[in-house]
Amino acid sequence: ITDVFSTGRAFLALNKHSGVGFCWGDDDRGGACSGKNFTGITDVFSTWGAFLALNKHSGVGFCWGRSSTGGACSGKNFTGITDVFSTHYAFLALNKHSGVGFCWGVDGYGGACSGKDFTGITDVFSTGRAFLALNK
Repeated sequence: ITDVFSTGRAFLALNKHSGVGFCWGDDDRGGACSGKNFTGITDVFSTWGAFLALNKHSGVGFCWGRSSTGGACSGKNFTGITDVFSTHYAFLALNKHSGVGFCWGVDGYGGACSGKDFTGITDVFSTGRAFLALNK
């Protein structure tokens, strides 16, 4: 095991060298990851009820856990993503070089950011319910 990550109710123990991960806890909040292939994963992020596993080099990413709190990310293109941030119930994926960013999860907790321009963003902060993106 090289890293351990958590949601509010589950854990992921990951061996980045072998690509093997073990999850336990509340199945609906990230505790069920059997069958997931973690080969090449460089980073893992979490909300209160979901995980995002990401390979920043290839742009491959996958989510699991509660769909409404970020566990549903199929169809998202993570190519070029440089940073990921989270609130309790949403994720923000950002490419600081191009200004491309997208959010998913509960709208009222930061999951709705379509139409936002992230060009020039230098810092992002989060609370349990919102993101703040700054251009210094």
